[in-house]
Formats: sequence, C-alpha cells, structure tokens
Amino acid sequence: MAGKRKGMQPNQDSNYEGDPLGQVFGEDQAEDALGRLVSRASEGDEDAWRQIVDAYARRVYGLMRSKGCDRARAEEITQSVFVSVARVLRQGQYREQGRFDSWMLRIALNRLRDDARARKRRPTQTLDEASERHAGAKRTENEPVPSGPLHEALAELSPPDREVIELRHRAEMSFKQISDLLGQPLGTVLARHHRALRKLRSALEALEAPPTKASGF
Repeated sequence: MAGKRKGMQPNQDSNYEGDPLGQVFGEDQAEDALGRLVSRASEGDEDAWRQIVDAYARRVYGLMRSKGCDRARAEEITQSVFVSVARVLRQGQYREQGRFDSWMLRIALNRLRDDARARKRRPTQTLDEASERHAGAKRTENEPVPSGPLHEALAELSPPDREVIELRHRAEMSFKQISDLLGQPLGTVLARHHRALRKLRSALEALEAPPTKASGF
C-alpha cells in the first residue's frame, strides 16, 4: 500500500465540487463505499488505496493552501499526511469508523502545526536548506498570485469569517466536515458561513462601487 504514496500529487486544476466519493458512487452510497475502501486498504489492497488518494489528496492540499501554505509546502505536507494515513491503515490501527474525512483532516492540521513549530526552531538555514528553498521558489514562480476584487474582499474579512469561507470554497469541504473539523454544531457552521458570505458580498460591492466625486470639482 505504501508504494502508491510516492509521486502522489493533488490535482489543483480539477473542477471537483462536493463529496469526492459521492461523485463516483452517488451521495447515498458514498459513506458505505468509503468504509469498504478503507477496509480494503487496511488489508493491503493497492487499488483501494489509490482511490482514497485520488479522492482526498486535493481536499487535503486545498486545506493546506487555505491555511497559507505555498504550493511546495502544501504538497510536502499533503504527502506526509498520506504517509501517516497509510501507516495507520497498514498497521490496523484505524478506529474512526464513519469519521474518516474529519480524522484525515485532523491529521493534516496537526502536521501543519508540527511543521510550523519545526520552522520556528530553525532560525538559521544550512546551505542545503537554502538551496531547497530556492528550488521550491522556482517551482512556484509561475503560480498565479492571488489578486483582484475577490482576493481583496477576502482580506477584509476577519480570520474566523475567512476561515469558514476558505474551508467551504477552497478546501471544498462539506458543512458536516467543517463542523467535525472545528468541533462546532452544524447549525453554527451554517450560520457562520451565511454571515461570512454576506460580509464578503458587502466588501465586494464596496470595492466595485464607482468612486464618489469630491464636492467642488
């Protein structure tokens, strides 16, 4: 199973929306299908593992990007997350039946925190680390820089408002998954998202409104 981890890359250009397995199996069967895939992957089924990676790599990658990671760092952490998931499944230690999505995303957030702490403990760079960072910068130099009214409007939101927008629309998580991830009731998440969208819409309208002419001109 671990052999399928090497070379795994999220598909950043996909137009995926909604639950990934729901797109393949149908919404009503997605949960049962996921349970079967996890069970098969735990038994060493390479095809089942590949389907899990294909279904969830982009979601984990999107979560990392929504947390401010550049492309190289997001890919690195995503790889690390799937290494950890594969290890747990292979060793028969998975105990989160029915909560695979939120379990995987918790691993991703923990890995991000670990990575952030490790970076803080390394105030200086070795020559090899500097070369690696330079190579990573070159890999991402062609990546479009977020710009335009939408990006500016998002920057106007508070961190909590921006978080729920990014989890929903960039990491492409369902409201139930956001609820599990944040440890908040589903109704609270829905209300937060509604308020954040209203604020985002107001910010966009303010940015796109024609400038008011000063009196006397």
